[in-house]
Amino acid sequence: MQPPRTRFILIETSHAGNVGAAARALKVMGFDELVLVAPRWPDVLTRAEAVERASGADDVLAAARVVPTLSEALDGMTHLCATAMTPRDFGPPTRAPREHFDGLLGAATGGEQAHEPPQGVAFLFGSERYGMKNEDVYRCHVALSIPTNPVYGSLNLAAAVQLIAYDWRMALRARFGGFEINPAAPAPLQADARQLDGMLAHWEQALVAIGFLDPAAPKKLMPRLQQLFNRAQPTQDEIHILRGIAKAVLQRAPAAPAAQAESAAVTDNR
Repeated sequence: MQPPRTRFILIETSHAGNVGAAARALKVMGFDELVLVAPRWPDVLTRAEAVERASGADDVLAAARVVPTLSEALDGMTHLCATAMTPRDFGPPTRAPREHFDGLLGAATGGEQAHEPPQGVAFLFGSERYGMKNEDVYRCHVALSIPTNPVYGSLNLAAAVQLIAYDWRMALRARFGGFEINPAAPAPLQADARQLDGMLAHWEQALVAIGFLDPAAPKKLMPRLQQLFNRAQPTQDEIHILRGIAKAVLQRAPAAPAAQAESAAVTDNR
């Protein structure tokens, strides 16, 4: 089973920069089909602002098409998603993107049988100034409404494209796989108890050398530092740094005996 073909359609776009930013959003999410319907600038795909805002998504811009009517842009698409913040009377149902995508792709859960996804899914975005026309919304199967601040729901066009593209990519990933999260770098090695004890002994020498710790009346300073570093769970590299600090303190402490400074001259391996 193949994932559905995906197309993003920008209707009567007025800002070339938004076209470039939309192309970038698509490429980041692994999509490449962009169609513009009657944009303000016939040469929008090659305008400097579009190319600049695409920020490397030049292949998406180069493959994009400009058509005069929405009907031409919808050729081959079987499921149409309007993006409209305000529900239309007699229009399609309004749903949040994630909720709709889960149902549309029909991912099998709890023993349920997954159904066939649509052959082609189109996401329609209206102009920056007026949004989508009612007649264009009426053609769609659903109106997607991005949950936003109820007192300020204004989204930049390219930002809306990015959000829809992200939610759609996550839904496709859940059903079909792919686009896995990059594995994290291996976790640094945590210092063991012996390394921690050695660092604390080194710090104790340094604190005595600068007069911060009185060995005749140490109170609970070192046990408290022990607990502090136990909570911090330092790595081996961090232990080397901390011992390097202690070494530098001992070398500069005016009252530090030469023998003490020499005994503390451990390699910090930084």
